[in-house]
Amino acid sequence: MARKSALINVMEAAARKASRKLLRDFNEVENLQVSRKGPADFVSAADITAEKTLREELSHARPDYGFRLEEGSDIPAKDGSHYWIIDPLDGTTNFLHGIPHFAISIAVMEGKHLIAGLILDPVKDELFWATKGDGAFVNGHRLRVSARKAMSDCVLATGIPFLGKPGHEEFMREANEIMAVSAGIRRFGAASLDLAYVAAGRFDGYWERGLSDWDMAAGIIILRESGGLVSQINGGEKMMEKGDILATNSGINQHMLDLLRKARKKV
Repeated sequence: MARKSALINVMEAAARKASRKLLRDFNEVENLQVSRKGPADFVSAADITAEKTLREELSHARPDYGFRLEEGSDIPAKDGSHYWIIDPLDGTTNFLHGIPHFAISIAVMEGKHLIAGLILDPVKDELFWATKGDGAFVNGHRLRVSARKAMSDCVLATGIPFLGKPGHEEFMREANEIMAVSAGIRRFGAASLDLAYVAAGRFDGYWERGLSDWDMAAGIIILRESGGLVSQINGGEKMMEKGDILATNSGINQHMLDLLRKARKKV
């Protein structure tokens, strides 16, 4: 069994507490109060309650840390260095439609560096975590990205732009290139779990645009600690700032970069 750091233990305790209420709400989803952040973009009472629980628990454990929050205002770090990056309910649309695929995502940034990440899938009771330099794990078992090298053997994950989001035509060009050479594309609707699944070797790669830092922060460090490669879709390193990401094993990374570049040239 993998030994968890004190920081991971703090994150797990907070995530477990928030997840209990999420599961209760999931079983009574028709009674939830829901509002819109934008077209086809929802926030529910479950998101807000989970974020409040996480903020309270993590503040109690690490009072000098600041917060980067999805639903609330950011809170400056008293120590000027450490920040929690939190998505209290990644996969809200799945949650509100009764689809059992959503997660709580928590990461810690020290200065400009991610140092720990945790993703909890409450329904499947899968806990993914990583601490910088110590490897990545799921429920105590070490994570490794897949070793596949042939695109024809690979299953890829993505996010598809929906109502109110730009990039529909760009996505279709990319999907056409990848569908033509791969074993398939999946769209599950929770970016944190897509990244965790690449880390676990369930997916061989994942790409998406239009994300926020809380969607991917925990997944980035978990993926890196499992031996995966992560960059922007164009190969750059500003995923958190720009909001686009490509995550793969080492065997298909260049193939994916080439395919996505080929799609961009077909404008």
